[in-house]
Amino acid sequence: MFYLTLHGETEWNRDRRFQGQLDSPLTEHGVEQAHRMGVTLRELIGDATGYVIVSSPLGRARRTAEIICEVLGIEPGQIETDARIAEINLGSWAGLTRGEVEARWPRPLDGAGRYDWYFRSPDGETLDDLTARVRQWLADAAGRDRMIAVSHGVTSRLLRGLYGGLETSEALSLEVSRDVVFRLHDKCVDRVPCDEKAPPKV
Repeated sequence: MFYLTLHGETEWNRDRRFQGQLDSPLTEHGVEQAHRMGVTLRELIGDATGYVIVSSPLGRARRTAEIICEVLGIEPGQIETDARIAEINLGSWAGLTRGEVEARWPRPLDGAGRYDWYFRSPDGETLDDLTARVRQWLADAAGRDRMIAVSHGVTSRLLRGLYGGLETSEALSLEVSRDVVFRLHDKCVDRVPCDEKAPPKV
């Protein structure tokens, strides 16, 4: 069993810009979200001794992980980073709004659905690329316990879907919430809202 969170809200999230593997700082609200994630995790796990936090190396995830560490009493220097749970690389689409992408690259978006357009960037990662690295990370994580992972929207959808054995189309439509901690265990994914009292640890 392990826990999964997304990073807190960033300035580009607020402005509806696609970040990919570029970065923007957490907003004040994003910092508050990260703190609530930490509080929820503390209620779920109790004593955090022996827990490891594995974060995407991108700044927004790292900052979220640091705030969670502060709440749990874990030294931030113990954070591990793993590029396999970084956000999808959107290539030259990173930093743009959807409207800007549609204006500059109209053809690649022809027929794209709500959740699969991310993989249409002419110089970004494909679905197969992202699936391969997330699947490899999950395989390596299978032997670990007492772990908290901090990742991103598209990547976390695919990660949760692969863990739960969902079809890709279903995985890509999973919620992306920054006010939830996900608990992954026995091929099930539970969601624990951060604005409610967390259930007892299992």
